[in-house]
Amino acid sequence: MNANTSRQNPAEWDESTQLFSRTARDLPTGRHQFHRERLMAQIHDMQQEERTATVVPVKTRRSRLPRPAIALPALAAAVAAAVIAGVSMSGGGGVKDGGVATGPALTTQIGAATSKGVPQLLDQISLAAADTSHPDVKPGQYIYIESKAAETFVKHVGDTSSLASHALHRRQVWMSPDGTKGWLIDPAVDDSPEGETLSLPDEQGNTPKANLNGPSYDYLAKLTTDPDELLAKIYRETKGQGNSPDQEAFTTIGDLLGESYPPAELYSALFKAAAKIPGVVVVEDAVDAAGRHGVAVARLDKPSGEREEWIFDKKTHVFLGKRTVQVYGNSGTDHLITPGTVLYTSAIMNRAIVDAMKQPPSQAG
Repeated sequence: MNANTSRQNPAEWDESTQLFSRTARDLPTGRHQFHRERLMAQIHDMQQEERTATVVPVKTRRSRLPRPAIALPALAAAVAAAVIAGVSMSGGGGVKDGGVATGPALTTQIGAATSKGVPQLLDQISLAAADTSHPDVKPGQYIYIESKAAETFVKHVGDTSSLASHALHRRQVWMSPDGTKGWLIDPAVDDSPEGETLSLPDEQGNTPKANLNGPSYDYLAKLTTDPDELLAKIYRETKGQGNSPDQEAFTTIGDLLGESYPPAELYSALFKAAAKIPGVVVVEDAVDAAGRHGVAVARLDKPSGEREEWIFDKKTHVFLGKRTVQVYGNSGTDHLITPGTVLYTSAIMNRAIVDAMKQPPSQAG
């Protein structure tokens, strides 16, 4: 979902940039990414047939959090250009850190990858997914997902740049089946302990339609469960996004494994579809954000040098979490991100259906 800036004249761009600059100072770390994806969904709805790669540079880092709508649609181009690099700032006139501590860059040993056994492993994972208890979500209920997460980012203080990380922290999300009501508690995004709303419509009265990059449960329930048809749809609807069609398809499926709740048949079909993407490998040992070791299904994005890993329990093949690891270094602005840097890590701790917004699973009927 890329913004098309070709229709903006320079005066409009300058005004948008100034508006974004004023707005950015009030956003905590991570909020740029927080707003971007929902904003891009609005652009997608208006310009579904018009795509351009000019706004999305090579080595883009994909947004990983569900996002409420931003109140300034005119900022589309400025937001896309300014936040897509995924840079967090602090000090001076930059963006203040959220409510979690910062520390040194997260690092890990780079696990060896092999293409051997990929179909067999994904087949086992698909079977395990099909056997998992997966009740339907009823109207009026909410999908609750609790996770642990941490990330490494480039931090700017004056003219000095360095790598820093957000400490491992708890993240809680509630979403209604239709995707129009939700709540988020995440100190890396909003330092208020009460969290903030994800409900729609936004401040401008916009209600973006659900899509692959911003799905609701109801949207997912209508998707085909035929692996070939599902993969074809993913390629078709993500055309022009990311660094390559194959990587974008892999990342899109990976996003659906985290903070969404695919119906049982679709959940199983996603793994069968992933087995058909070229370049998918197995990493025998990978660790999620909770420190749990497992086996990973992974794919290397060659332009960025980043490897996205989906981590599963070695015995039960239950999905544990994800991480993105820098496998080889880059030049230019990315030179600080050296091999072994963990750009993002997460662990799913609880996934449940509850009867009310902000209700913990322990109180569900």
